Amino acid sequence: MVVRMDKEQVAGLPGTFPAWIEHHAQVRGDKIAMREKDLGIWQTWTWRELAEQVEQLAAGLAGLGVKDGQHVAVIGENRPRLYLAMMAAQMLGAVPVPLYQDAVAQEMLHVLLDASIRVAVVEDQEQVDKLLEVWDQCPDLDALIYDDPRGLRNYQQDQLQFIEQVMEQGRLQLARDPDCVRRIWKAIPPDQAAAMFYTSGTTGKPKGVVLTHAALVDRGLAIQELESLTDAEEVLAYLPPAWIGQNMFSYTQFLVTGFTVNHPESPETVSIDLHDIGPTYYFAPPRVLEGLLTQVTIRMEDAGALKRALFKRCMSLANRVGVRILDKSSDVNLWDRLCYGVGNVLIYGPLRNALGMSRVRVAYTAGEAIGPDLFTFYRSIGINLKQLYGGTETSVFVCVQQDGHVRADTVGPPVRGVEIRVAENGEIQVRSPGLFKEYYRNPTSTAESFTQDGWYHTGDAGYLDTDGQLKIIDRAKDVGKLADGSLFAPKYIENKLKFFPFVKEAVAFGDGQKEVCAFINIDLEAVGNWAERRNLPYAGYTDLAAKPEVYALIRDCVAQVNDDLANDPKLAGSRISAFLILHKELDPDDDELTRTRKVRRGFIAQKYKVLVDALFSGLDRQFIETEVKFEDGRSGCISADLHIERMTDAVARSA
Repeated sequence: MVVRMDKEQVAGLPGTFPAWIEHHAQVRGDKIAMREKDLGIWQTWTWRELAEQVEQLAAGLAGLGVKDGQHVAVIGENRPRLYLAMMAAQMLGAVPVPLYQDAVAQEMLHVLLDASIRVAVVEDQEQVDKLLEVWDQCPDLDALIYDDPRGLRNYQQDQLQFIEQVMEQGRLQLARDPDCVRRIWKAIPPDQAAAMFYTSGTTGKPKGVVLTHAALVDRGLAIQELESLTDAEEVLAYLPPAWIGQNMFSYTQFLVTGFTVNHPESPETVSIDLHDIGPTYYFAPPRVLEGLLTQVTIRMEDAGALKRALFKRCMSLANRVGVRILDKSSDVNLWDRLCYGVGNVLIYGPLRNALGMSRVRVAYTAGEAIGPDLFTFYRSIGINLKQLYGGTETSVFVCVQQDGHVRADTVGPPVRGVEIRVAENGEIQVRSPGLFKEYYRNPTSTAESFTQDGWYHTGDAGYLDTDGQLKIIDRAKDVGKLADGSLFAPKYIENKLKFFPFVKEAVAFGDGQKEVCAFINIDLEAVGNWAERRNLPYAGYTDLAAKPEVYALIRDCVAQVNDDLANDPKLAGSRISAFLILHKELDPDDDELTRTRKVRRGFIAQKYKVLVDALFSGLDRQFIETEVKFEDGRSGCISADLHIERMTDAVARSA
């Protein structure tokens, strides 16, 4: 039963994150709040221990001069004491600013300067080295606090402090004045800034999105009500904390609902740690779900003939009735239910276990559009995967699919408190309690983000269907038309391509052109496994991507996408006429993807203009030389003579 909260109930709950911490310490003080896997052993913090340590760290930060309104950078993987640093900053009225841990120093520099960062709390030596690299360029930066001391023994810089030392200073201050921190946070109003997240920068310099306690808490409560979340939920925090999606799930909702957040030992152990914990509440962007499906596909290709045949038979049944059974539909006959039950024992249950999702009660996907085939796959094997819609500026939750009303082509109806309208140009506009306060130091962009009557411009194109569910077509700026006037939605085409395990990334072009063409990035693991089983030698990504056999493999994938598009009256004209396999993987370090791995379409079109022109000029080959950045900071060049594959069947059908 879903518990509905009226306005009076919501008004009686804590309005700021420090108040929520105190609330949980009093109500569920001995319950586990956080776990972290260290050297193979799960360490735990209760809510009471968490509250005590946050207060100690806050007192220590105050001793370093952190105060109301200042910004504190937090950089690293998901680590309990980095989360404590965000909470401690908020207790002082300061604003935590999470940065992407895989960003290079020069990328971080923009945020450090724009936000006037005075204190940074970082995970380890890697992050310390990055900030020391740009230290002289950051006049406001005074203190650098690190969590993991390994490798830092011989660092003698005065600005460096171990987080334990800061907490010890905090304990001494609390011994002298036990209420020094509590007096500060008690005076913080709900409409004060709670956090600042920087946009991914797909179209320009990242902007600081200022979100208040009230906005974040309201959205957390709305989803707690919708999904009947309790303090018994288990969540794995494994995505970048600087991404609003991960931060909402493992920080905001964690503090609002009081469930347990688990921190993996490292990014490499996420799969193992996922099995250890067995999360009940799970969140993954499409790229993670695509990667998990790729691993399943590879394992099945390596399995014996009997197991492959059984898997194919069971998945055929799941595709036909699995989603309806998950939705508790009454139109599935008894025989199909019995067969699905057998399949659940033999295939679906073990598959959910292999994915680490045996205990998942509700799972969300967001960040970008998910391909309908990928979405249906997870739901067909009994995983309650749902789509949500929102962004940084909306505190994530605008629309969420509701149980029993989940469709692959929508993102659900508006969440409590949200209003949606569709402008004449097809853009979705929003009013919500979760809307951001401002773009930091950017009043022009803030004003441009709202209509004259106060609606937020999402920049997405879509419409509300007859059931009140929102359908997203694409980013409004990306939706275009072919030369003949037919609709061109690149993200829709790209998602269909990325459903195939052999395709890691795709970029479609066609706006204003007579036809649609595409760049393809192959998945090195999946295609490499495919090549090895066929005794096809290769020397690396560039060599493998150029193989005629690989082109034939990808051609089959493109042909299937074209067949699907041919059956869609609105998109039949968008069948892919030509494609090439890029000689390198698109990479955030080369500015081709954002740190959340969103395609920077305009930048790619400009960077690879010679390839785009070759695709639309009818050429069958094109030489390209590309500068790349290596992990150690060095630069180099990769060159290749790329083959361009023409889909003659698509051209013929489009003629």
